[in-house]
Amino acid sequence: MPRHAKTPAPSPDLLPQFDGWFSARGWQPRAHQIAFWQAARAGHDALLIAPTGGGKTLAGFMPSLEDLVTNGGRGKLHTLYMSPLKALAVDIQRNLMQPVEELGLDMRIETRSGDTPQNRKTRQKQNPPDILLTTPEQLALMLSWPEAADYFAALDTIIIDELHALAPNKRGDLLALGLARLATLAPKAKRLGLSATVADKDALRRFLTPQSDGDETAKLIEGTAGAPPSLSILDTKERLPWGSHTARHAMGDVLAAIKNADTSLVFVNTRSQAEMVFRELWALNEGGLEIALHHGSLAPERRRKVEAAMAAGQLRAVVCTSTLDLGIDWGAVDLVIHVGAPKGASRLAQRIGRANHRFDEASAALLVPSNRFEVLECKAARESVAAGEQDGAMMRTGGLDVLAQHIFGTACHAPFDPLALYQEVCRAAPYHDLPRPVFDRVVDFVATGGYALQTYDRYARLRQEKDGRYRLAHPRLATRYRMNVGTIVEAPMLKVRLTRPQKGKRPIRGGRVLGEMEEYFLTALAPGDTFVFAGETLRLEAVRDTEALVSRASHADPKVPTYQGGKFPISTHLAERVRAMLSTPETWDDLPPQVAQWLKMQQAFSALPDKDVLLVESFARGARYYMTAYPFEGRLAHQTLGMLLTRRLERMGGRPMGFVANDYGLAVWGLRDIGLMVEQEKLTLAALFAEDMLGDDLEAWLDESSLMKRTFRDCAMISGLIEKNLPGHEKTGRQVLFSADLIFDVLRSHEPDHILLQAARADAATGLLDIGRLGQMLARIQGKLLLKRLDHISPLAVPLLMEMGKEPVRGAADDELLGEAASTRHDDLVREATQGISGFGHADAV
Repeated sequence: MPRHAKTPAPSPDLLPQFDGWFSARGWQPRAHQIAFWQAARAGHDALLIAPTGGGKTLAGFMPSLEDLVTNGGRGKLHTLYMSPLKALAVDIQRNLMQPVEELGLDMRIETRSGDTPQNRKTRQKQNPPDILLTTPEQLALMLSWPEAADYFAALDTIIIDELHALAPNKRGDLLALGLARLATLAPKAKRLGLSATVADKDALRRFLTPQSDGDETAKLIEGTAGAPPSLSILDTKERLPWGSHTARHAMGDVLAAIKNADTSLVFVNTRSQAEMVFRELWALNEGGLEIALHHGSLAPERRRKVEAAMAAGQLRAVVCTSTLDLGIDWGAVDLVIHVGAPKGASRLAQRIGRANHRFDEASAALLVPSNRFEVLECKAARESVAAGEQDGAMMRTGGLDVLAQHIFGTACHAPFDPLALYQEVCRAAPYHDLPRPVFDRVVDFVATGGYALQTYDRYARLRQEKDGRYRLAHPRLATRYRMNVGTIVEAPMLKVRLTRPQKGKRPIRGGRVLGEMEEYFLTALAPGDTFVFAGETLRLEAVRDTEALVSRASHADPKVPTYQGGKFPISTHLAERVRAMLSTPETWDDLPPQVAQWLKMQQAFSALPDKDVLLVESFARGARYYMTAYPFEGRLAHQTLGMLLTRRLERMGGRPMGFVANDYGLAVWGLRDIGLMVEQEKLTLAALFAEDMLGDDLEAWLDESSLMKRTFRDCAMISGLIEKNLPGHEKTGRQVLFSADLIFDVLRSHEPDHILLQAARADAATGLLDIGRLGQMLARIQGKLLLKRLDHISPLAVPLLMEMGKEPVRGAADDELLGEAASTRHDDLVREATQGISGFGHADAV
């Protein structure tokens, strides 16, 4: 018998009122929905994997709705729904309320997120709804309440939506620890997981169920495949850039596609690109089509307004980022437009599913490449989606910084016994194999800060009582925990507040908040500078404390803000397909003519990257020498390779000055000709690209790298060692950075094996550096290196050199930002690349 078994025996039949509600719409429950309801009624933990439009949400909630109708509410929380997105929780509430209101059911369904007003949160705490829709961060906060045991005592069901999006990251770690806590506070509650198709189903089944011996898995129910999507790639009549990520050339085509559809979602990969695309579309929108903007930096009120207008069918298009990736069900959407390469097949399939959210009808999507490389990537993505390939790992080893936050939160709830908490933590799948000594070190860190920090009272958060239990060192620490809970660490942000400037006077505080922007961008501006944000052109008036005061402006060429993070690397599946495409010219017939011509030029002048051979080029440009390589392993792996290559070249006498990387390759430049050094046997490519660079070179670089400091800062904030938000005060980004750097230097000097440094190194290796993927690439190319010494830049190298001035570049001498005075013009590089290559026409035509 399952641990939550109920009577009577399960039946596939719906209650009459729900059966009638289905019938009135001409709906018939699908086989996977019925199987899922049977598993839930029997008290099983269950995972439903079904494609978009397969009715996962209704399948997840129907057992709770039936139980509440049959047995009534108990004045306690009955069902807890977990969502990775605030927008998804709001959308689910809107859709769920339809049958509840139409059937006149007596139940309360509410949402809770960081955007929820405080008075509503207080009411929810005192008088819980029957069903609460929330996020992992809010669950962690609620579990820290002294009343948490009573609050969750009657919990019957936990629904986790879009589980595949939560499990592989630190938010998944936080959720897994929360589920382990709930297994103690509400042991009878069943877990129902909802997920899109994934590669590793068993990993999600383990994640969903409390672990004891590591083999426990939830019951798996799978839906059949829906209609395959209709996926096309824009073949623009405009000149397609060799390199660029703006897609400005295609905005007329995008607007035409919006006009031809009823309602469109225009997905982009970054907030900066969202602002730019919205601005370009609005400039062309002479017909006044209702087009809106949605991304995570906008004020909650603006996002909610857009979501409500979209749900009401009042908009023709929304330009959006990943904030609308998952599960949003807007039935009017009949076209998804993806501007820029999708970077992964799973992400693309998820976004395509936002169109025509119906199981048996094809979703329509248009891919809009920004440059010629992205045409290849889009073609690879289309093939990958058709083949049903899935990206990404589903399981990870739980982060120690997240564990520290959880331990702190548990102490906020009540004093804890370390052995009992260790056993509870090990029931969470990401922490099932956590060694007890490591757990004890994390507890000691939370209690004292660790050996190097234990003399400072400010880091003493826990005290051990005579019976061995740990409790909070002071009650006020609970408030500080709740103000900083969560694992999403963004770059330091400033609120952007609209104000009316008065001539000759300082701008007055007041006006509404448009959203938040990164501090480093705003503080680099001077008063009077203009920039684009929230779909408007704004003038910076002043920066005061944690706010940027702005006014509306009109300016022909405002700056487009940039945001740290948010750039997805190309997935392994897509990279393999692109490499195979490049090495088989017979597959180029269905490429746009200008892309096929570009590849033929590369083939004639240099060589094409082979799927099993690494192409390395060398050429001179101006007073510098360049070396380019094309591994096609993604931006993160290439940035790490660039850092290690510059370090190794410095030792070999190559005198490197810096490097730049994109998803397809990297370029290193310096004062010596690397190709000539290879010909003169002063170095070898085999030694330069040897696998041992991931040993001592990596460790030495990490020890002195500014990237480690940034990673440590994130870990310190997640663990609670550094707090950004304090009662009545919010630290600036500079204050947080200063505190983190100071602690990092202290620990590195006096306790190099500190548990937080250990966590930061693990994060750097698996995240920002992509060490695993780089190691696989180095192993693949051993003995398979091809050097081409060239007279000038090659066609494939043009996109790389265009990145100069836009991306940080790091030299081996000081590992600091070198930068370029200005980015090199696209047309100049194209002319250089085409000189002397006959038979392909004038540079301006290609």
